[in-house]
This record gives sequence, C-alpha cells and structure tokens, in this order.
Amino acid sequence: MKETPNFTGWRATILHRPEAATERLTRQLRLLGFRVTVQWAPLDAVVLPDVVLVDADQGWDELLPWNGADAPLPVVALLGSEAPGRIAWLMEQGSCTIISKPVTASAVYPALVMAVSIYKERQAVRSRLQLLEERVRLRPLVHAAVQKIMEARQLDEEQAYKILRARAMQKRLPMEQVAASIVGGAEPLPEAG
Repeated sequence: MKETPNFTGWRATILHRPEAATERLTRQLRLLGFRVTVQWAPLDAVVLPDVVLVDADQGWDELLPWNGADAPLPVVALLGSEAPGRIAWLMEQGSCTIISKPVTASAVYPALVMAVSIYKERQAVRSRLQLLEERVRLRPLVHAAVQKIMEARQLDEEQAYKILRARAMQKRLPMEQVAASIVGGAEPLPEAG
C-alpha cells in the first residue's frame, strides 16, 4: 500500500468491555472519521464492519465469526498482557497489528494504517496463491495438449510445447485455457511454426 487510507465513513467495531479505555479509543476513531460500535458480544458474521478492534486479553474463540487467520477484514488486537497464550490467540484470529493497553491516541492511526496494509498484502498473497494452485491443478491439461500436438504433428515435446505457448500468446489467454480447449476439441490443433 503506497498511500495511507482515508477512514472517513468506515465502520469500526470495538470488541471490548465498555470502560475509560474504550471511550478514549472511540473518541480517537471518530476523529479519524469512523462510525464506531462498542460491544462485548460475538461479532455478527453477516454484517461485518470495515475494521475490528478486539480485546486480546479477554477474547475467546467464538468472539470472532471466522476460524484461523483468514480474517475477512483488518483485525487490530488491543493487548495489555505479555502472556504467550494471548499473543498466540490474537495471531490465530488474524490480527494484523497490536495497540498496547492502555491505549494512547497517538497509537491508533499508525496501527490502523498497518492493519489495513497488512490485510491487503495478505489478500494479494491469497489471490496469487489461488491462481498458482489453479495453474498447477491444470498442468495435466497442458501435458495432454502437448501430447496431442506431438502425436498429430510428429513433433518432439519441446517443439509441441513451443507451439502451444505461441498459440496462447497469440490468443492472449493462459496456456492452461488454450490447452483445455485443445484437449476438449473446441480448438483446432495448431500448425507447426
């Protein structure tokens, strides 16, 4: 992320017992443009805010409606303890950053910027990983298309692969997609270069 976000109009939910610290945090979030909800009950899985700030000292597994670190939004942990179990819990919940308790106003904005940035990076990595997994899953189709070209055109594997790659580049499609069309018979076999 190259620029810092403008939080005007964003929705933040603070999962923490109401106290002086949550009042200070709420005030700072509102100054940044957030619409703020404070609750000490599990987060609704249907209507999620843009950011969640969670008490990592007293939080429990059902407080957040997702499993593991695949949080669907930026998570900021509010932490006053050094207990390894609490740190492990906040990491399991997908926390992107920590605001130490007692909360100071100057810690809120940098933590939110970091949380949003880390969340976006995680999303980009997940998307890239899904794309690569899909390509690996479709590799047998590429191999089958290369075999089909080899047999039909009496070529070696390297030449057949070059032909398939050239066809994909010509059509501006992923090689796996062109290979699937060839194997499925929807695409005529490409001619040798």
